Amino acid sequence: MAQKMNKHVAILATDGFEEAELTEPMKALRDAGVNVEVLAPHTGTIQGFKHTDKANSVPVNRTIDQANPDEFDAVVLPGGAINADAMRMQPQVQAFIKAIDANHKPMAVICHAPWELVSAGLINGRTLTSWPSLQDDIRNAGGKWVDQEVVVDGNLVTSRKPSDIPAFNREFMTLLERA
Repeated sequence: MAQKMNKHVAILATDGFEEAELTEPMKALRDAGVNVEVLAPHTGTIQGFKHTDKANSVPVNRTIDQANPDEFDAVVLPGGAINADAMRMQPQVQAFIKAIDANHKPMAVICHAPWELVSAGLINGRTLTSWPSLQDDIRNAGGKWVDQEVVVDGNLVTSRKPSDIPAFNREFMTLLERA
């Protein structure tokens, strides 16, 4: 059995998240003994989707306003166009991920979630991947976009889509173990 990691990870999401991009990393983290909290702009539950179809909801542990980034060792930003577009506009989300990045803590960002990094001003000079429709946004923000299953750039792990999740989880877990 693998050694349990004594870590605390935040997953930031809202209604419209891509279900697998939240639930599969959460399961991998919990299986490794990581304390995981889902943080959202509102209490209750958040609605997941499988592409354009409603999927399962996930309970919210706390609102983003109730959490301090210093409490966490890393952050996961799941995709879903609706989720990422809504989250990128939240000042508290931008502040949270800026604080995580400023402390060089691991950030796992998949699919449309790099929009949140664009809005937080965290792309310039970095190499990453995403859902292909974000490549212009990433380039315009000063980043280098590549079409790869997973990309690691310092404390940042990025992937394109649900089928990339095994590689995404593997690289994120490696970063988290080192953190």
